[in-house]
Amino acid sequence: MPTSPTPLDRRRYPRVQAPLVQRPVTWFAAGMSRRPRVPDPGGLRAFSDDKHRPGRLLEVEVFLPGGGSATVVAEVVRLDRLPDGSPARFEVWLQYAKAGPEELARLSEVLGHA
Repeated sequence: MPTSPTPLDRRRYPRVQAPLVQRPVTWFAAGMSRRPRVPDPGGLRAFSDDKHRPGRLLEVEVFLPGGGSATVVAEVVRLDRLPDGSPARFEVWLQYAKAGPEELARLSEVLGHA
């Protein structure tokens, strides 16, 4: 059973406050190194009905309120089962594996700290 996240964890992995799609990485991203491309990778949290295993790489496309989207490649680092009545079955914690500064800047408007 996972331990309760600390406040620091929640700051490094803010919850996305926008619709998103999580999908297995494309053939191009599948061959990439899992080494993070940013100095302090951090990541994000999202609701999911899919049970993803830690270590799995996902492409995450977040739909932005003003139109358009931002896509990053992220590695599942943690999966928490949510109680009945929650918005989804799981909360998935994703660490950035490939995220450019432009994508991170665009994502900042939809990353909450709940």
